[in-house]
Amino acid sequence: MSKVRAKKHLGQHFLKDLNIAEKIAVSLTGHMDNNVVLEIGPGMGVLTDFLIEKNWDLNLIEIDKESITYLNNKYGSDKLNIMEGDFLNFDFREKLTGPHAIIGNFPYNISSQIFFKVLEKRHLVTEVVGMLQKEVAERMTSKKGNKTYGILSVLLQAYYDVEYLFTVPPEVFDPPPKVNSGVIRIKRNEVEKLDCDEKLFFRLVKQAFSTRRKTLRNALKPMGLSEEFKADPVLDLRAEQLGVAEFVLLTQKLEEDWKE
Repeated sequence: MSKVRAKKHLGQHFLKDLNIAEKIAVSLTGHMDNNVVLEIGPGMGVLTDFLIEKNWDLNLIEIDKESITYLNNKYGSDKLNIMEGDFLNFDFREKLTGPHAIIGNFPYNISSQIFFKVLEKRHLVTEVVGMLQKEVAERMTSKKGNKTYGILSVLLQAYYDVEYLFTVPPEVFDPPPKVNSGVIRIKRNEVEKLDCDEKLFFRLVKQAFSTRRKTLRNALKPMGLSEEFKADPVLDLRAEQLGVAEFVLLTQKLEEDWKE
């Protein structure tokens, strides 16, 4: 198999196990009858080979020029929409038409940023299947009450159904990472808008987990709570003890507190 040299500065480890690649590809369901797919960081196309067999409107975005050349030679520009660029600066509306799914072996060093970008574009992204560092994958899919439960857990689960699919060992990559990887799938749920100020919701969740060992009463001090609000029993809890519904309710209470 031809290889594209792994660029360490990209934080990318290229998958070389075809069975795992196929398992990731078939995990994409086409949720909400969407067949427009964007693959992030295709590298030498190990995952792309399986995606191209499906009836997808397949688009690739790759930041590495060497990989772009390799992909164009392998597939030809007439078969796929191969774009050069950084996904974190990707203009969804300019490059793709309508809702779409995202898939990829995500670089470890930007995997969390990828999902924050997905949250920004949640009205366009119907589904994501991604491989990332196992620890981060577990954090995103963790439920309340767990130590791994955090900011992305809450924010993703507010708008998506999340699943941890399977673990991938280091030896199936070139070069092999020092940790296990995990594959997750998120599917857009039916929540078009939360029943609260969504910008405040995001801000509150991030602030609540900023000092996760402290109670919410202490963690939320920078948000300027009234003395009356500080007496609310929910503030005796820590952030990891609240689910999405509880954070929505807390956001509503904060909105009311600021009005008074």
